[in-house]
Amino acid sequence: MDDSPACADSGTDAQHVDSARQRLLDVQIAGLLAETFKALADPTRVQILSALFGGELCVGELAATLDMSISAVSHQLGLLRHLRIIKHRREGRHIYYTLDDEHIATLFRCGLEHVQHS
Repeated sequence: MDDSPACADSGTDAQHVDSARQRLLDVQIAGLLAETFKALADPTRVQILSALFGGELCVGELAATLDMSISAVSHQLGLLRHLRIIKHRREGRHIYYTLDDEHIATLFRCGLEHVQHS
């Protein structure tokens, strides 16, 4: 018995194909979504998000939390900001970071639930 996931050309259903094409993401949107997931593919960036999940922190606080240099944390924060995963606000000489919006919090929470699910 063949367990191959491919279906034979003669077995395709034109309605299924049309329906799938209607759900297909625009190439630009697919690229942006892939970039978001790529940003979350790094354990350090995921740890940063887990720290920010509880509220805002400044770079120094994040560096101390992760036991990393401020420079290394700043580099990761720049990438996360560029992709709109986190946002920042300035207060005097300090810059505080938070998750960008509830979508990111939901994405993080759902991913975490998925990996912790047995």
